[in-house]
Amino acid sequence: MKIYEVGGCVRDKLLGKTPSDFDHVVIGATVDEMLALGFKQVGKSFPVFLKNGHEYALARKEIKTGNKHSDFKFIFTPDITLEEDLLRRDFTCNALAYDKENDKIIDYHNGITDIKNKILRHVNSTHFPEDPLRILRMCRFSAQLNFDIAPETLEIASKMVAQNMLSYLSAERVWQEIYKALETPNFDKFIISMRDCGALKAILPEVDKMFSTPENLKTHPEGNVGEHTLLAINHVAQSTARVKFAVFMHDIGKILTPINQLPNHKGHADKGEKLVNEICTRLKVPNDLKNFAKTICQYHDKLYHILDIPVEDLHDLLSALHKYNINELIDVFHADYYGRGINYPPEPQQKKDDFFKKMIKVFKDIKATDMPDFIKISKDADFKEQFRKYKIEILKKHLV
Repeated sequence: MKIYEVGGCVRDKLLGKTPSDFDHVVIGATVDEMLALGFKQVGKSFPVFLKNGHEYALARKEIKTGNKHSDFKFIFTPDITLEEDLLRRDFTCNALAYDKENDKIIDYHNGITDIKNKILRHVNSTHFPEDPLRILRMCRFSAQLNFDIAPETLEIASKMVAQNMLSYLSAERVWQEIYKALETPNFDKFIISMRDCGALKAILPEVDKMFSTPENLKTHPEGNVGEHTLLAINHVAQSTARVKFAVFMHDIGKILTPINQLPNHKGHADKGEKLVNEICTRLKVPNDLKNFAKTICQYHDKLYHILDIPVEDLHDLLSALHKYNINELIDVFHADYYGRGINYPPEPQQKKDDFFKKMIKVFKDIKATDMPDFIKISKDADFKEQFRKYKIEILKKHLV
């Protein structure tokens, strides 16, 4: 029996990162031998074991049995070699093994060179196309590692997309990869990679259409909605996944309000909110991210014009946004303002920020019990409208 550290932990150490978890491959062992040594079996489809908080898997081969990501037959006999096990892995940077006993990295596929050159390259042209999830993992690793995709790998992924292989992935699997990419500081790179291989059009055709939807060149010299979105996402690269997803979706409605027909994409906020709901339902996006994205989509235009909107609209804006984290809201606000192919001065935005923060605080401090004759007011169906009018009057006093 021989145990090697394998995969991402070896890659991350070569990149100078501290691995978050360690995976191991076990050569020359059986299930009974592992159990006898105190390993706890947890794998269902193939033998995976836990011991001392680390994961161990018997070396295996895979035989494709269907179109889905999970359609594989696994062979894990003791005669399977380390080289055979690593051959089935997705990318050269993940096909490395570390022999701790001899302090040696085993690299059959030039993964170390690809890591040094920041290249994401598939291991095997026969095995890679067998799993449609690898298309999205390719795009996600490109963002996560900030690697460029090798042309030959991108070509294989593009052919897989053209063969409609992404249709065999569940919505949960698709969203899982999108979310992992959202957690990286290079989500824009994920979108670009998805678009380069055709996966964006296959999974998010609405987003893909943004890149052919023109913008007003006076305010958006970057030319189209997709490019504006990429610049906006880049501006919030270090923010939360929730913020980046909201920015990703904020202008989606513009594909339904072409600028050559409607000035400044009039009505794109309401139409966009409906599209966001459809996309999130289709991908089974968690409610937390879905609701924030829908709210931002619906109200970001009013937020952008916050100094000029009527007090009634200001009330509705604050009513929709006050429950969210103020720093996340400011991040979204800045992304839309600064995410353009033009350098906007910070002074006007700072004025909007200060006003927004002030009015949010005012709104949160308004209490129904402060209404004149609150005790005498009937708490019937009309009370909500009376309270709304009271809040608007309070907001008016702070506009001066």
